[in-house]
Amino acid sequence: MEILRTPDERFKDLPDYPFQANYIDVEGIRIHYLDEGENEEELILLMHGEPSWSYLYRNMIPILIKAGFRILAPDLVGFGKSDKPKNKQDHSYANHVRWIEKWLNKLDLQNITLFCQDWGSLIGLRVAVANQDRFKRIVLSNGGLPTGAGRMSEAFLQWQKYSQTSPDFEVGAIIQMGTAHDTPEDILNAYRAPFPDDSFHAGPRVMPSLVPTSPNDPEHIPNTQAREQFKHWTKPFLTCFSDSDPITQGGDRMWQKIVPGAQGVNHTVVEGGGHFVQEDCGPELAEIIIKFIEDTKS
Repeated sequence: MEILRTPDERFKDLPDYPFQANYIDVEGIRIHYLDEGENEEELILLMHGEPSWSYLYRNMIPILIKAGFRILAPDLVGFGKSDKPKNKQDHSYANHVRWIEKWLNKLDLQNITLFCQDWGSLIGLRVAVANQDRFKRIVLSNGGLPTGAGRMSEAFLQWQKYSQTSPDFEVGAIIQMGTAHDTPEDILNAYRAPFPDDSFHAGPRVMPSLVPTSPNDPEHIPNTQAREQFKHWTKPFLTCFSDSDPITQGGDRMWQKIVPGAQGVNHTVVEGGGHFVQEDCGPELAEIIIKFIEDTKS
C-alpha cells in the first residue's frame, strides 16, 4: 500500500483549532486523533464524514469539555492529519470499518457516546453495534447505514456521479455546498489543508462510490446484518438530523422506528443546518448532546 502523509506545515495556524495532535499506528497507517478532557466515565466519540476531518468539530469540543466530558475525534484514514493511501482500491468500506475498530480497541475506549454524521455514521454505526459493550448511547445526525436495497436520494446520486466524473475535486467548494451558510475563506482553507494536491484525494474521491446503492454491493450483507442488530439495541439512541440536508433528509424516521432505544426519546431536528450540520450549528449540537447524556444517565 502506497501511503501519503500531509506535511505538518499545512496545518499551521488553523483558525480555532488549538488541539494537541495524537497518533497511533494501525496496520502500518498512522491515524491522527484528538483526545481532550479527562472523564473516563463519560467519553464522547465524534466521527466525521467526507471530505471533512476533525476540524469539523472545533466549535463543539470546547463546549463538551467545559461540560465535563472526555472527547475523542479521529481523522478517518485518508483525511485530516491521518495517513492517506494513494490508491483508491485501498479505500474499501470494510477497510475503513476495520481501521477504526482497531483504533478504538488499541485505545481500549469505554463508556462511549457516539456522535456520527455522513461517513462517520456508515463506519461508526458498524463499529458500535459490533462492540456494544464499549458504547453507552448513540446520537445519529445526517447519516445512516445504506444497504442498497432502497432508492438513494437524487441529491446523493448526483453527488456520487460528480465525485467519480468531475476532473476538479475542490474540497472547499464541496464543504461550502454542504453548508447552509456562507463559510469564510480561511475556514474553507482549513478543510483544504489535508490535501496538497489531487494525489491526496483518493479517499474523498472514492468514498461516495463505496456507499451501497445495490443489493449486489459487497457491503449490502454486512450493513443489512448491522441494521438487524440495531433492532435489538436498547441503549439510548437519538436522531439529530438537520432541516436542510437534501442528501439524508427523512432518514431519521427509519431509525426512530426500528431501534428500541430510540423509543420515548425526544428526537431533534436542527434548524438552519445543511449536510455539514456541525459547521452550521456546532454549539447547538453540543448542547443537544450534553442534554441527551444528562437525561439518560443511569
